[in-house]
Amino acid sequence: MGKLDGKVAVITGGTSGMALAGAKLFVDEGAHVFISGRRKDALDEAVALIGRNVTGVQADSADLDDLDRLFATVKRDKGSIDVLWASAGTGEQGRLGEITEKQFDDAFSLNARGTLFTVQKALPLFNDGGSIFMTGSNASLRGYPDWSVYAASKAVLPAYARVWVSELRDRKIRVNVLTPGQVSSPMMESVMDAQLKAQFESVIPRREMGRPEEIASVALFLASDDSSYVNGMELVADGGTTVI
Repeated sequence: MGKLDGKVAVITGGTSGMALAGAKLFVDEGAHVFISGRRKDALDEAVALIGRNVTGVQADSADLDDLDRLFATVKRDKGSIDVLWASAGTGEQGRLGEITEKQFDDAFSLNARGTLFTVQKALPLFNDGGSIFMTGSNASLRGYPDWSVYAASKAVLPAYARVWVSELRDRKIRVNVLTPGQVSSPMMESVMDAQLKAQFESVIPRREMGRPEEIASVALFLASDDSSYVNGMELVADGGTTVI
């Protein structure tokens, strides 16, 4: 038996990296998974890679109409949700004194606003006893130069979780934050040159970036009954970066 047999999971931003690895693992563990992404080509590739028990919905999590369409598809096809991994996010470097309005608006529109409305719009479909978790970032736990806007847009997520635990207690829906560190993913590769990658790896105790599959296994823990007594927590999976 799989740890998610018969469950329905929704993963936003599920077309690459950690979330794609998680979607594949969730399917392997018995779930039907809905993944969303902004680019149709990437979405189609992800669905083909997973291969079974997956539905792709083209959607931008910063667009509330797109979110409505995503959850309308889930309602039509499966009727309810057991697991929501709100993983869609974006980040861009910006040093204080040079930060633009667009950089601020893009980060907060998707990471903070989009995550909130993803959870809110999923709630009417949620089965009692389900699991919600959001992708944070250890950038919000450590003062990395040039990343203040991204860090701030992720720092709101643990605050959401703490409040929502109280609001959802009668439905026994758990809410947590999965906070990875530096992980080799298309998004990270797009913002890092060789020098920045070496700088990031230098602060990881094992001197090596995390792998998407390592974060996927933590996501499975939060999605499954293995974490039934974990609620309102920020689970940091960064190889020890923020403790040394």
